[in-house]
Amino acid sequence: MSVFVWSQVLIVIAIVFDIASFQFKQRQQIVCCLCVSGILISVHFILLEQWTAAGLLMLASIRYFCSIFTTSKRLMSVFLLSALIITVGTFSGLLSVLSFTATLFQTTAAFCQSDQRLRQLMIVGTSLWLVHNYLAGSPTAVLMEVLFIGSNLVGYYRYYGVSLQVKKVAIE
Repeated sequence: MSVFVWSQVLIVIAIVFDIASFQFKQRQQIVCCLCVSGILISVHFILLEQWTAAGLLMLASIRYFCSIFTTSKRLMSVFLLSALIITVGTFSGLLSVLSFTATLFQTTAAFCQSDQRLRQLMIVGTSLWLVHNYLAGSPTAVLMEVLFIGSNLVGYYRYYGVSLQVKKVAIE
């Protein structure tokens, strides 16, 4: 099999963990699944020689593992700084910017105490990864992000109802 085919096989396996992640209610279970998925996706990007994405996804796996045990904002800051260092060190243009921006949202999400806020921020970050994966030429990774967003929305609906609970601001 070619390197590209292997990269796509890894994404198929990651999809299983991604879909499962948001069907859990407890944030620790959600981030545990995301940790495993992140390792698989990182190797996928290594095979595609997308070094910023590979580094950020490996960092994400470490981040998700740590966030199982803590929601420390100081630790979150360490991961945000680490993401910036990885991005600068592997910078290759628009794809690096997209993956870094997605990582900012998903890092913030991982350290939210509320699974509801985690889900909301993950939708934004995942949408940016979807664009990244399309531009990187990985059709299975695009499918993965679409399914991830769908699973997140299904889980959100199951636990929080129809609306994304947009807060109304009273104008006086």
